[in-house]
Amino acid sequence: MMMLCRAAVAVLVVVAAAGYALAGQGSRSLLEGLWAPDQLAGSPAELVVTRPYSKPPDLSPPERQTPEVSRVTVPAGLRGVIRRVRVRGGDKVLALTFDLCERASNRTGYRTEIVEFLRRKGVSATFFAGGKWMRSHPERTMQLMADPLFELGNHSWTHANLALTDEAETRAQVLWTQAQYELLREELASRARERGLEADMAAVPASMSVFRLPYGRNAPETLDRLAAMGLPVVQWDVLGEGGAGSVRDMALRAAGEVRPGSIVLMHANAVPRHTQDIVPVFVDELLRRGWRFVTVSELLAMGEAETVRDGYFERPGDNRQFDTGYPGKGTLHPVPRGASAASGQ
Repeated sequence: MMMLCRAAVAVLVVVAAAGYALAGQGSRSLLEGLWAPDQLAGSPAELVVTRPYSKPPDLSPPERQTPEVSRVTVPAGLRGVIRRVRVRGGDKVLALTFDLCERASNRTGYRTEIVEFLRRKGVSATFFAGGKWMRSHPERTMQLMADPLFELGNHSWTHANLALTDEAETRAQVLWTQAQYELLREELASRARERGLEADMAAVPASMSVFRLPYGRNAPETLDRLAAMGLPVVQWDVLGEGGAGSVRDMALRAAGEVRPGSIVLMHANAVPRHTQDIVPVFVDELLRRGWRFVTVSELLAMGEAETVRDGYFERPGDNRQFDTGYPGKGTLHPVPRGASAASGQ
């Protein structure tokens, strides 16, 4: 049953007080001052997703395991799993989100063509990045961090199923990722100083302010743990890559499911097929219909957050299948037939 955070104005005040990025994050001069257009453009190598267990799983932590930035505890009204926002006035606004997942057992890629399309269109989006993915893709992470169109959110260190992790494991998955963000922000600040762009770093958030559950799964205690770490849990109410039919069919079906305040799930890590083809059709159709795209944090400030206690894809319980079959509490792929996870063979 949906629970509503009732006071819209109070949400705006609470979100701002908690340090959530509302607008103006990143700097175009920072992005363009540090990377030439050819450096922002993609390469075929970035589309490569390695086979699970082609090498031994990478279980190593980041260089710094505890973030230096402490976040304000999430207020009670935002402690559920947020599926959409009931926008004041019913404005035609939505948040487009992309997961950048990477388990310990392989390395995923980066769909630059999605990001470049959004930049050409001036479309905002939120990228929920895994900490290991950020470490594997430091340049791309810093580019997303610097871009004023985009927001980065936390997607755990190695895609752990937080319905299965204990408190210490949950904290490691979340806080290692927060710390990895800080390490890359420090590198970004160093480069900005070298180019005389230090002032632009004020627009880059000091830490990530929203979280997405891997597999959309949580236990009752998960929400309190994340709230104590200052991270509202953001899910979705529209699957942008789902269903059968052509790319156009999938895109138009998703566009037809959008409501004011919707949060749309997609991926930009080169794992789901056709996302790079769905996005232009989906975005252009919604722009044609008069919709506006904002980041998740901006959306949270626009109305009442609709929440549930247990995350799911489309129907309650439809993701419990992920509680079995994925070793390491979800951080590893199923072991391929004839392979050894320990040896990578």
